[in-house]
Amino acid sequence: MARVRLLEEDEAADSAEFIERVRSGRRGNLLNIYKLLLHSPPLASAWFDLLNAVRWKTKLDGRLREIVIIRIAYVNRAQYCLVQHIPELALADDMTLAECDALTDWRATSLFSESERAALAFTDAMTRDIRVPDDVFADVRRHFDERQIVELSVLIGAYNMHTRVQEALQLDREKPKSA
Repeated sequence: MARVRLLEEDEAADSAEFIERVRSGRRGNLLNIYKLLLHSPPLASAWFDLLNAVRWKTKLDGRLREIVIIRIAYVNRAQYCLVQHIPELALADDMTLAECDALTDWRATSLFSESERAALAFTDAMTRDIRVPDDVFADVRRHFDERQIVELSVLIGAYNMHTRVQEALQLDREKPKSA
């Protein structure tokens, strides 16, 4: 159970316009993360805008984005994020379930390209150590232009924020939709 009560729509009537924005951008759903963030409508709105920008308004391709997000979720042991992305979002961005599973120990597999492996090493460094060693950054620079490096860095930072808030507040997983 979440450490902070999840607000329902009727408890956040002053946020009706924002709730509709979330629903339109999240397949008609008001996800638990937004029910939690509705305690602070300005933060909820900023969070939504940031996550939309890092996921949909960059030059990074969807597959790489999902690889990075799922890896962060594994490193941070963020079950909410894993369930949100595997399988639906990952498969929609050309990942396989085997690749999703392999992200628990990506160095031990050959399933990822050189550029994906560079991004994964960068992801691990930013997530675990914050500081990125020069050799890891040099490898990222070989595969990505400066805009993509900035976008990749912000994606990693945003999903570290996302997963850490989820875990600190023990966010409940989404309830399955009834058939």
